[in-house]
Amino acid sequence: MKIKIDKIIKCTILSLIVLIFQFCLSNNNSVVFASTVSKAECVIDVNSGRVLYAYNEGEKLPMASTTKILTALTAIENFDVNKSVTVPKNCVGIEGSSIYLREGENLTIKELLYGLMLRSGNDCAETISSSIIKRSDFISLMNKTAKKLGAINSNFTNPHGLHDDNHYTTAYDLALITLNAMKNDLFREIVSTKRVEISNDGYDYNRVLINKNKMLTMVEGATGVKTGFTKKAGRCLVSSVKNGDFEVVAVVLNSPDMWNRSTEIISNAFNEYKNVKIVDKIEFSDVVYKTNKNKKLCLMLESDFYYPLKQEEIDLIEFKIDGQSIENYVKNPKKVAEFQILLKNELIFSQKVFSIYNR
Repeated sequence: MKIKIDKIIKCTILSLIVLIFQFCLSNNNSVVFASTVSKAECVIDVNSGRVLYAYNEGEKLPMASTTKILTALTAIENFDVNKSVTVPKNCVGIEGSSIYLREGENLTIKELLYGLMLRSGNDCAETISSSIIKRSDFISLMNKTAKKLGAINSNFTNPHGLHDDNHYTTAYDLALITLNAMKNDLFREIVSTKRVEISNDGYDYNRVLINKNKMLTMVEGATGVKTGFTKKAGRCLVSSVKNGDFEVVAVVLNSPDMWNRSTEIISNAFNEYKNVKIVDKIEFSDVVYKTNKNKKLCLMLESDFYYPLKQEEIDLIEFKIDGQSIENYVKNPKKVAEFQILLKNELIFSQKVFSIYNR
C-alpha cells in the first residue's frame, strides 16, 4: 500500500512539472534553469554605451571584488602609478585574497595594480588606498569618480569589496564604470594580462601573478576584466570581449554559473546586434541631397560614428541638422550647426558640423 502511495506522489509531482513547463512555453516565456540565473545582468557596448541586454540591472546589490575595477581606475586617474610606496603594517594580512605583502616592502602603484586585478589582492587594495593619501580620502575619490561616470546608484565604503551593508552597486552602474575604465590604456593593459612578474622586495626572485579571470582563456576575443566572490554577494563577474571592432562589457551579479552565463549573454549580444558604421567622416563631408542630386554641401565631421543595431533598426535611423532634415538644411546652411542622429526618435549622436560651401 505504501509503495502505491509513493508512486502516486511521484507521478503527481512529475505531472505538475510537465504542466508548468507547458504553461511557460504556451505563454512564450523562456524556461531558465536555476544554475544559469543571476540576480542581475547587463551587457553594454563599450564604444557607444548602448545597453544591449539587461535583467534587474537597477537593483542595488553587493559586488564583492569587482569593486576593484573602480579602485584601479581611481588610482590610475589620480596618481603617478610609477611612484614607489611602502607597505604599511595595517595593510598586511587582510582577510580574503592576498598576494602576501610584507610590512615595509616597496612596490610601485602599477605593480600593486597588477596584484589587485590579476590576483584580487585585498592587501594591494588597502595599500593603494592607504599609502598615497588618507584611506577615507581615497574612498571619497572612488565615489566621486563613480558619480562622474553616471553610476548614481552605487556607494563604496572600501577599496576591496569585503561585505558592508552600505557598499553596493547595480549591474548597470558597474557596466558603466567598466566601459569607461576600458577606455584607459593602462587599465586595459592590466586586465588583459594573463601572467606577469612583479618585484618581491628583499628576495632574489620575483612574484609571479597568474590572472584568475578564466574568460581570458575560455572565450576568443576576451579582454578582461574582474571576478568577485563573498558569501553575501555570491559569484560576480565583469567581462569584456571584442569581436572585430565591436566590444562589449558584461556584468553578472550573484550568478551561480558566472562563466557560462557571461559567455551566453555576450554571445547573444553579438548575434543580435551588429556594429554599424552609420557615418563615415570622409564620405559624409560631401553630402548629396535627395531633393537635388546635383547639389552638394561640404560638411566637416570630426570622426566616424559606429553604433550597435539590430537588423530591423537600420532603416529607422534619421539624420538631422539643427533639428531639421538634411534636405531642408541645404536651403539655408549655417557655418556651424548641430548634426544629430536619431533612432526611434531618440538622440544617439550629436556633434557640431561646419558648412564650408554649398554648390
